Amino acid sequence: MNDGARAVPQRYGITVPFEGLPLHAHADWFKEVADLGYTDVWSAESGSHDAFTPLALAAAWEPRLRLGTAIVPAYTRGPATLAECAASLAQAAPGRFALGIGTSSDVIVERWNAMTFDRPYQRVRDTIAFLRAAFAGEKVTETYETFEIKGFRLGFALEAHEVPPILVAALRPGMLRLAGREADGAIVNWLSADDVGTVVPHVGAGKEIAARIFVMPSTDRDTVNYVGKRAIAAYMNVPVYRAFHEWLGRDSLQGMWDAWEAGDRAAAVEGIPDHVVDELIVHGTGEACRSHIQRYIDNGVTTPAPAVFPVGMDVREAIRAIAP
Repeated sequence: MNDGARAVPQRYGITVPFEGLPLHAHADWFKEVADLGYTDVWSAESGSHDAFTPLALAAAWEPRLRLGTAIVPAYTRGPATLAECAASLAQAAPGRFALGIGTSSDVIVERWNAMTFDRPYQRVRDTIAFLRAAFAGEKVTETYETFEIKGFRLGFALEAHEVPPILVAALRPGMLRLAGREADGAIVNWLSADDVGTVVPHVGAGKEIAARIFVMPSTDRDTVNYVGKRAIAAYMNVPVYRAFHEWLGRDSLQGMWDAWEAGDRAAAVEGIPDHVVDELIVHGTGEACRSHIQRYIDNGVTTPAPAVFPVGMDVREAIRAIAP
């Protein structure tokens, strides 16, 4: 784990893969983002590409970039398979890989992967403990609260500098504190720049705070509202995100939640106030977007990882426009 007194480096990432671009066409894009000053590329795993393949390509094509998963679900791979995937990428990119894990959601775990979304806090906690032991080369025979391992040892040794830091996707106090206590930092998502000040103290000092920040480089207010409100409705009615925003005190979403529960999806979208779009989605000119992202940094995010909506301008132009 990080030394609490050690300063965490300020980084500036971007979310990959890029919208509408096949993986085989990413090589020169990775080079350009490094040239533009981006330090990291962060992948996700929620119904499109898996989290590891885009990063494996980046590892081979652009050695200047740090690689991170934001996130890999703790449920959808067995613990040993997760350790093998993470350790393999860590060895492929020595010292340049950060493993972000989290609960994901009941939609992804249960509806899409036919697994039980049970005891999420405990599952993430146990996964961290197992991964620490596996990365250290130990032979693991252990009964954790949520799974049991019998005699697993990683078949190759990681050098000390290759062992990846572990970050935990966290929304509310319990998981945020777990990220600070047992892991090397937290990954946050779908929050405003002002919300960062509520979240970070629960993680504690000396920890990396990575944030996926949704960016729409458009000055067309109607388009921003149309796309943004539908994205917000899709996420904020997932139970874990609703609970997060209830904890944050975002009462202005109550009308959306009520309409959604009543089965009126159109009214739910219309019930999202414009100011919530302004809080949760970075939009406007490139300069305005950079300024808004800087507010996240000023409030405690050490690693922003903008995810660009393909609205307003070509994705590649948007990456250039919001570059650090």
